[in-house]
Amino acid sequence: MPNDKKITVTQPSLPELEEFIPYLEKIWDSKWLTNNGPFHQQLEAELAEFLGVKYVSLFANGTLALLTALQTLKITGEVITTPYSFVATTNSLWWNNLKPVFVDVVPVYGNLDPSKIEAAITPQTTAIMPVHVYGNPCDVERIQQIADVYGLKVIYDAAHTFKNKYKETSILNFGDLSTMSFHATKPFNTMEGGAIVCHDEKTKQRIDYLKNFGFAGETTVTAPGINSKMNEMQAALGLLQLKHYDAYILKRKKIADTYSEALTSVNGIKLMPENEWATDHNYPYFPIFIDDDYGKTRNELYEHLKENNIFGRRYFYPLISNFSIYSGLSSAKPDNLPMANMLADKVLCLPIYPDLEMEEVQRIIKLIMEK
Repeated sequence: MPNDKKITVTQPSLPELEEFIPYLEKIWDSKWLTNNGPFHQQLEAELAEFLGVKYVSLFANGTLALLTALQTLKITGEVITTPYSFVATTNSLWWNNLKPVFVDVVPVYGNLDPSKIEAAITPQTTAIMPVHVYGNPCDVERIQQIADVYGLKVIYDAAHTFKNKYKETSILNFGDLSTMSFHATKPFNTMEGGAIVCHDEKTKQRIDYLKNFGFAGETTVTAPGINSKMNEMQAALGLLQLKHYDAYILKRKKIADTYSEALTSVNGIKLMPENEWATDHNYPYFPIFIDDDYGKTRNELYEHLKENNIFGRRYFYPLISNFSIYSGLSSAKPDNLPMANMLADKVLCLPIYPDLEMEEVQRIIKLIMEK
């Protein structure tokens, strides 16, 4: 008989409610609910220090941060990007009237393959939008070299990352901009939320204008902006979450280490190796890849776990390039994206979140090893 307790692929990490009440009381006393309030300003400053970056602009969610990043740099024409991500990455291009050009990924980490980028560049290409998949840093140095040669902007979708580092430097410091997600499912969450990280004050000012209707003063509008500001309750929760972040990550690491130790020698299951250049991993996902000699297909294992109330996710399946809205693009053809299609057909992300009990982790492992 299956266990009655439903285990999802992730679950929000939340502090004790009693810790949050003093923040709410301050909001109630001030009646300042949104529009660059004191908690919003404080969280931007504390995040910049905590993450080791110069400037953070907070947003209501990560998708609005992506949309605004493209507007900030006035991107036009074609943007080289990955098919192996959540669909918001490419949707942000569509909403900005940009043409996504899909490039294949490296099979080890699922990140954009730098060796495939140059062949995809055309006179209409203005930017590259890679994703740090599962929190593993892209080859940021090679991507930047290509961007410099061709005069392209680089915007990183860093939704899977937080405090992650590349060669001891925050991966958020690479590229022209990085966008973040603080969605409820992320290791650091503000219920909903997101941010853009930039490197100079002038760019920060433009971002802040754009997320507030374009206002540069009470009676001056400088750009056709939108309303994408983070509210005070989200910002207050973020300030509290920062205090618990390191403890959350230790619990995630313990679960990841337990999975790794148990599954590394299972025939037909491949794990993602640690990146030698990466430190301060945030363990947002635990992907496994199912080969033919496992004994079950990936989908059969997925269904077997579901039958036992274990709800993993096939992140990222289908590929963005296989959705009907994008599959007609010439760059979306499967022959152009063999590695991405291979990963999408094999991947299964196992449950991982701080409140996941080790007894439940062991049950998941046992179900996988049953074959």
